[in-house]
Amino acid sequence: MARFSVLDLAPVREGGSIPEAYRNTADLAQHSERWGYTRFWLAEHHNMPGIASAATSVLIGHVAGQTSTIRVGSGGIMLPNHAALAIAEQFGTLDALYPGRIDLGVGRAPGSDSLTSQALRYNTKEEDFPRQVSELLAFLAPVREGQRLKAYPGAGSNVPVWLLGSTTYGAELAAALGLPFAFASHFAPALLLDAIHAYRSGFQPSTYLDKPYVAAGVPLVAAESNDEAQRLATSALQRHLKLIRGEPILVPPPVDSMDGRWSEPEQFLVQSRLAAAVIGGPDTVQRKLAQFLDQTKADELIFVSDLYDHRRRLRSFEIAAEAMKG
Repeated sequence: MARFSVLDLAPVREGGSIPEAYRNTADLAQHSERWGYTRFWLAEHHNMPGIASAATSVLIGHVAGQTSTIRVGSGGIMLPNHAALAIAEQFGTLDALYPGRIDLGVGRAPGSDSLTSQALRYNTKEEDFPRQVSELLAFLAPVREGQRLKAYPGAGSNVPVWLLGSTTYGAELAAALGLPFAFASHFAPALLLDAIHAYRSGFQPSTYLDKPYVAAGVPLVAAESNDEAQRLATSALQRHLKLIRGEPILVPPPVDSMDGRWSEPEQFLVQSRLAAAVIGGPDTVQRKLAQFLDQTKADELIFVSDLYDHRRRLRSFEIAAEAMKG
């Protein structure tokens, strides 16, 4: 059976607040643990009203402290925003606090707009990313003889490092380094199959992993019926529409219809971003997930379900867990 996990961005709803979002994140993690989810990941984004997971490692510590067995980590840390040493220290600290439960997924996108990238001192040189990943792996490995610069804490922790991507670039680098790979098909599904093929065909066994391991992001809206799920999904549609327009992406309440709310080009863009979405009642969700797994042969699915009402969001993840177990 494929594993199943959660990607959470600490979404803030319209009329809500950041503290409410953090309470909901911790509550979702606790429920996910009980429902059998493997890991609970949080992602780094900046200057995005509606996403409260900017201080990702801080929030990971909060969630890990509110749970006991589920793995908690980043999906991901945008490594070019940071010094590899600082990230190794942060995640070495988390691993010392919550041993054996911390994941470190890293990506190379800025997780923000160009203005914010400049404020973060984002390193835009694509060729530097493999070096940054190698530095990070070295800082988390046992200290070598004569090594002068050490991550303390961090050295020797061997926190599992994942590479994330939405193109074949990350897939090829993950394959070359022998690392697990997670594809961002929850918002960029176009190259999913190409990336999986590139990763599996080029994979080199390593000290980290002896065979390929692929996780794929899945936008999820599960409810008691197909009609209810389609209505609840309009929150995600509106949110992606706001993102395309450059507007704050606070989670809006669902609407009865998207008619008149978007132009044809906008509708095409939003639906393209959500082409991998699984939306429906329990039977539909189970059928669509089975089809997705048959198509991708993914080892793990990572669900994203940003609904306006927290109780319905919990139910969405519960239905997905039941479907995966079935």
